[in-house]
Amino acid sequence: MKITLLTHSKEFAKRSNTGQLVVDVLGDSAEQICWDRMNPPARLLEEIDAGGVALIYPGAADEAGDDLSDIRQVILIDGTWHEARKIHQRSPYLQSIRRISLDTGTKSVYNLRKNQKEFGLCTAECVIEVLRRSGNRAEADLLLERFLTFIRPPGVMRGSVPGH
Repeated sequence: MKITLLTHSKEFAKRSNTGQLVVDVLGDSAEQICWDRMNPPARLLEEIDAGGVALIYPGAADEAGDDLSDIRQVILIDGTWHEARKIHQRSPYLQSIRRISLDTGTKSVYNLRKNQKEFGLCTAECVIEVLRRSGNRAEADLLLERFLTFIRPPGVMRGSVPGH
């Protein structure tokens, strides 16, 4: 399964962005594309038109629920919750594809940014869940291991650990 991260331009400079971690761990199975409202990525539009593509996005899932058996590519919006809403609303091509909501019932362990949604997962956590649901357990476990070393220990304040 191919993972496409449609990334807000501000995210590329943030050390707290887990999208680059996903690409580093998954290699050619993942890509990070900079979102541009005026110039949607032509290759991504072609892949959407070809079918078998789903958007991972919070809210009501489409009728097929979270079954990923016929999905060969997933798109995740990589940015803050505010940026992700804006990208979703301003990208008509994302409105027409199958939408899957990841309801894990667990809280995120991501702790590098303030004002996180209580049950909102960060990009890496979403990819881990997608990999698990699609039967790619070894990749999910490897990404989880790298993710847990990426985030700082719980209770450590921002700036008190170098690089965070």
